Amino acid sequence: MTPAPTDPPAPSGVFAHAEVEGFEQVAFCHHGPSGLRAIVAIHSTALGPALGGTRFRPYATEADAVADVCRLARGMTYKHAVSGLDAGGGKAVILGDPRTLRSEALVRAYARFIDGLGGRYLTAEDVGTTQADMDLIRTETPHVTGVSEGLGGSGDPSPATAWGVACALQALADRLFDGELAHRHVVVSGVGKVGAALVDHLVAAGARVTVADVDPGAVEAVRARHPGVGVADAATAHTVACDVFSPCALGAVLSARTIPALRCAAVCGSANNQLEVPADGVRLVDAGVLYAPDFVVNAGGVINIAEERHPSGVPYDRARAWDRVAGIATTLGRVLDRAAADGTTPAEAADRLAEERIAALAPVARLRTATPGGGTALP
Repeated sequence: MTPAPTDPPAPSGVFAHAEVEGFEQVAFCHHGPSGLRAIVAIHSTALGPALGGTRFRPYATEADAVADVCRLARGMTYKHAVSGLDAGGGKAVILGDPRTLRSEALVRAYARFIDGLGGRYLTAEDVGTTQADMDLIRTETPHVTGVSEGLGGSGDPSPATAWGVACALQALADRLFDGELAHRHVVVSGVGKVGAALVDHLVAAGARVTVADVDPGAVEAVRARHPGVGVADAATAHTVACDVFSPCALGAVLSARTIPALRCAAVCGSANNQLEVPADGVRLVDAGVLYAPDFVVNAGGVINIAEERHPSGVPYDRARAWDRVAGIATTLGRVLDRAAADGTTPAEAADRLAEERIAALAPVARLRTATPGGGTALP
């Protein structure tokens, strides 16, 4: 007698985490000898292999790491889709403090873990990892992007990300400030590699700039190049009266607590997941603040990296890549026009544009039987 089918056991532990719902794959790695603990989240390969950076940072709990990597991976799906890239959404995290845990053995072990995913996930530099890490990963696997130009890559993606934010800010200036950034006040909260490069663009455009960062050294490095910039406290930078608030550090800066304190006409920055919850998009509209969706604005790095995988196979070319990054201004315009036409928020409009592209190409995705590395694609 054939046994009666039974329901699968209910998920528990990290497998029960709500964030993993709808993901194609969430892979965990533990390598005892090097101390490596890593998670790779592949949200979607409908548009191509999942592409996203590797974060290296300590987390209070493993559940926090799962939540972070999944939120980031899902955001990459939408970022690639709305930007017109042929890439899926993925992200990775290495758990621990890179200042004390990073080693050649750990990075190589992580690279072998990526290689075992068969090309379904392509990694890149992110918070806590470096271009040197990407170059070392390349020695173990081809499934890495943003390696140094000497290895045929595009190098550090931060300058391209900053250029994309600058182009988005110019698009906002065209709508709000008669096309001029000169003499407009922009508060840049977070002056790491992207934020600091953005300040360079803003100063060159004649904007008045105020900077903030939890790291005093980062602020001083910017002021050494631009003595005229103002300085605000990182905890209250969002309350400074300005034309544009530009969050360029970690996410969830826009919330029910912070939005009422904003004193700006627009928000446009490079940080991921700036809205703490989706309802914050409505709160911004109600507050009269124009929001440039983060995954539209900060796509410059992945657009630049995508040029390493140009369909024609031509070598990476920086001028060609940065011309494409400048298209962020056009994409943002489409998003804001769609929001106005639909009577919705910019965040919702950006989501819809991304989802429509994914849905339109889903039948094509089902025809793909494998990614470049041989792993099965699951659209």
